Amino acid sequence: MFDKLGNILTQGWPPKPSFTEQHLEDLSGKNAVVYIAGRRQDVGQDAIKALKEAHPDSKGRLEFLQLDLADLTSIKASANVFLEKETRLDNLWNNAGIMCLPKNSPTKSKQDHELMLAINCLGPYLFTKFLHPALESTAKSLPAGSVRVVWLGSLMIPLKAPKDGMDLENLDYKKKWADEKVRYAVSKTGNLFLGSEWAKRDAASGILHLTVNPGNLKTPLQRDMPALEYYSIIPLLHDPIYGAYTELFAGLSPDVKPEHSGRYVIPWGRFSSTRADIDDALNPREGEKSSHAAKFFEYCDDQTRPFV
Repeated sequence: MFDKLGNILTQGWPPKPSFTEQHLEDLSGKNAVVYIAGRRQDVGQDAIKALKEAHPDSKGRLEFLQLDLADLTSIKASANVFLEKETRLDNLWNNAGIMCLPKNSPTKSKQDHELMLAINCLGPYLFTKFLHPALESTAKSLPAGSVRVVWLGSLMIPLKAPKDGMDLENLDYKKKWADEKVRYAVSKTGNLFLGSEWAKRDAASGILHLTVNPGNLKTPLQRDMPALEYYSIIPLLHDPIYGAYTELFAGLSPDVKPEHSGRYVIPWGRFSSTRADIDDALNPREGEKSSHAAKFFEYCDDQTRPFV
């Protein structure tokens, strides 16, 4: 109980961010094109327009990339659109996700996976796999740890995930259906496992992976919460820019070193842990050949292989 309370306090009311846009070094050596990926082009273009109006003197370029993480058949085409335009990829933020489902909405993806696991884990895993050659080729000419991939975790990992983070024998929830908060926590634990495992596989290539809890933020992520629940958590929510600071730290801070690859970051840019049993699941336990995290990584690889 005290561990949960500690997580709520330190992640719900974090200290002042130590790395913001004011601390950014010159990024002219990186690809100055930022792709905003999403399902709806109109929403993406609105975001691009707002950013351009807010920063009219910027020398960078913004592009929209059509991407539907709920449909594994569409992800290759989206990745190819990017790869046809760009040969370099310095940073990949796997930021998209879903938390609350609208009332009476489907709970399964087009490929019959639990919807939050599909959108939060399987889709980003496959997208990253398609873009990995660009990440790898970019990393070859840069110091280790310069090229980074950021995966999205959540405070719900330590609060709601089951023992060891997930039941690997029940990822389709046919054995036992879990409530929405638990399914969300499992999907966020999945991102922690993917970030940790990609970090091990990419150690020699110099690509750095981190999983981050961006923070409790006032975003559309809560739009489908029941009204009573939504209004009860408003005091816990912060302006979205603070979540951007967490992700900015993970993706661009010089304080992040190659040896930090695979670590977990909490608001607004601090290395931390999740929960003892989940942290233990990142590495093989005594007598195990593969860790819990490695088994989930292989599950994602197996489930997405038909769509490569």
